[in-house]
Amino acid sequence: MSLPNIILIITDQQRADTIAALGAPWMHTPHLDRLVREGTAFTQCFVTSPVCVASRASLFTGKYPHSTHVFTNFEPWQPTWVPSLAAQGYHCVNIGKMHINPYDAAGGFHQRFVVENKDRPLFLEERDRAIYDEWDKALRVRGLTKPSRFNRHAGDPEGYKRALGAFAWHLDADMHPDNFVGNTACWWIEDRKCPDPLFLQIGFPGPHPPYDPLPEWLDRYAEADIPVPDVSDSELEHQPRALKMLRENMTRLNFDSVNWRTDASHEDLLRLRRHYAANVSMIDEQVGRIMAALDAKGYLDNAIVIFTSDHADALGDHGHIQKWTMYDTVLRVPLVLWSKDRIAADRRRDDLVQLIDIAPTILEAADVPVPPDFEARSLWGALEDRAGYVPRDTVYSEVARDHVQTGAELIVMRRCRDWKLVVYLDDEEGELYDLRADPDEKRNLWHEPGVRDRRDKMIGETLRWSVGGSLKAHRRPTRAPQKAMPV
Repeated sequence: MSLPNIILIITDQQRADTIAALGAPWMHTPHLDRLVREGTAFTQCFVTSPVCVASRASLFTGKYPHSTHVFTNFEPWQPTWVPSLAAQGYHCVNIGKMHINPYDAAGGFHQRFVVENKDRPLFLEERDRAIYDEWDKALRVRGLTKPSRFNRHAGDPEGYKRALGAFAWHLDADMHPDNFVGNTACWWIEDRKCPDPLFLQIGFPGPHPPYDPLPEWLDRYAEADIPVPDVSDSELEHQPRALKMLRENMTRLNFDSVNWRTDASHEDLLRLRRHYAANVSMIDEQVGRIMAALDAKGYLDNAIVIFTSDHADALGDHGHIQKWTMYDTVLRVPLVLWSKDRIAADRRRDDLVQLIDIAPTILEAADVPVPPDFEARSLWGALEDRAGYVPRDTVYSEVARDHVQTGAELIVMRRCRDWKLVVYLDDEEGELYDLRADPDEKRNLWHEPGVRDRRDKMIGETLRWSVGGSLKAHRRPTRAPQKAMPV
């Protein structure tokens, strides 16, 4: 069989509970539902970092942050395996968000149509890496002003705060960033027939905040009964200091047009989640258009389509918004693989997997050797029920201090089926959850005497994993010792 076309679609900040076919009946996602029905969904996929760049650097290098040395959104990195696909004969194209640093680097792709962040005023946080991307240029040609934290609710700061980052899109519909990326992808697919095997990476900026769906999509969720978290004072009190500092930073400062509030009501959070759900549905519509365009051009006759996200969003869970925490609602993302004849249909797998496992899965499909220093594992053993396949028993995630998460130098999460540990470097506080008794991670057992031995054992296991992984990723292969020559 010839090499397959590989289509990798990545959203930004999409929760695992946002696809109707995977147990979210309040969602309107017919096209993602189709991928689930006709493909294989991994329902326990965890990211290696709850921030965009660190997670994407891991995915495109096959390594954890402790090996890539990319922990925050401001560190430079380049993909390592995209050039390997190009060397194998693939035509490699990126349309939309990729989050390479610097943003406009080629990254091993033959073509890039860069669309980055929704709300990033140039030369503010971005400083020397700021660029005018394709979306910026299109807005400028239309004479439209990019919505940002500086021009939303002008003259009404209290209204801005009450919105919690949720604003209906008010410009031309085709200029919404997710529609813009979908339109650009469809234009490229329809305009060019690629004679080589194709690697097409499409990155949607949403549903990352601001939560900004078109009004007609928001109307679809006007009566939607979306689950809303109930956060107790006891839960907040038992969170480590670093999480309390994070919540304070998100309330005091203004990131991505979100001015967080600790007094958000049930109705506030329901409104926020309806905006977020509508953003996901807009992306779903674009996925359907992209699949139709690919099919019309014959790409899907021999293709593997992968849909996932770089991390999720708390949306008020545990009193938090956005990312930077180690709760499952932030670390667990959708992962669906689809193919007409290579992947089993209508199948769910609850193996523990990591987002980086996509890397060796793609390389194996493309008949490219997997580098020996990869910390990722191919998913083909699970997809094909190969003899001897052993799933992961543990997943990890890491995040370091940055301009938002200022309370800890480094945070490391270790999760198995039944227990989760979160270690804060140089801090006596941490998190420990019995996931069997407390799947929603409401009761932090870190200081409980009855589980202290388990906690300390997991800390030791986390240390061995971190040190061992760094050694594997950076150790040079050694030559076999030579026999002494006779003298």
